[in-house]
Amino acid sequence: MDLLQLLISGLANGCVYGLIALGFVLIYKATEAVNFAQGDFMMLGAFLTLTFANSNELGLPFWLACILAVAVMAVVGYLVEALLIRRMFGESQIAIVILTISLGIVLRFLAGVIWGHEPQSLQSPLAGKEVRIGSLVLGFDDMTIIIVTLLLTLGLYLFFARTKIGLAMQAASQNQLAAYYMGIPVKRVHALVWALAGGVAAIAGILFAAKGTIDPSTGLLGIKASAAAIIGGFGSLPGALLGGLIIGLVEPLSSRYVAAGVSQIMPYLILLIVLIVRPHGLLSQVRAKKV
Repeated sequence: MDLLQLLISGLANGCVYGLIALGFVLIYKATEAVNFAQGDFMMLGAFLTLTFANSNELGLPFWLACILAVAVMAVVGYLVEALLIRRMFGESQIAIVILTISLGIVLRFLAGVIWGHEPQSLQSPLAGKEVRIGSLVLGFDDMTIIIVTLLLTLGLYLFFARTKIGLAMQAASQNQLAAYYMGIPVKRVHALVWALAGGVAAIAGILFAAKGTIDPSTGLLGIKASAAAIIGGFGSLPGALLGGLIIGLVEPLSSRYVAAGVSQIMPYLILLIVLIVRPHGLLSQVRAKKV
């Protein structure tokens, strides 16, 4: 039963990693850019929710605070693309990587200035509520994280596979010039993708904050999430979730049955093995081109 409890907790943590990884994949899938500030978007979304819900000045209802935080982070994502990323058009991918890493550092600095560096807790209606099945304890926060992540992953997968705008986003990533000549507003599509990734990051931040404390360094979870995205396959939405779940499960299991310090390197050890055995990820969508 202790093992089952450990697995459920690991699944919830893995879902948070998976949600952040979804942001990486969304942007890469539609623009072939990599946003290493995605974890910091998550941290910022969590702090915005905390401000909207916990502050004496605002004190909004929790669910309204969540919706508002998601909307604000969607706007932040849109503005980042419009004001920063778009100006890098034609530059190398490494230049965009350096830009997003720098953006993440700036966001962590600003979060420290505004909210301080002490861990803070989000007052969530899910906190402290649980369901007991024999000796098994299922926390509402863990179950909510798992359910929301599964539904969001399925929704995004269907969005890219079945909707016109989702298909347009994929077309724009494969050949921007051809997409433009086909009438696809490439710049607007890219901005919408960044807005969508910002909203997803906010959801991840809300779920993470509902389960534990947050501080500016929480944004560094994006490093593990990038590993999750690579493990699952950088172009695959289900792969992002799979990679997050693998890391989420391996960490507590290795800490419990191997050694506490080992859990910190296990995600990157798995990443190394996957890159050697299957370089494009477990659920790679890379296809051989006919010539």
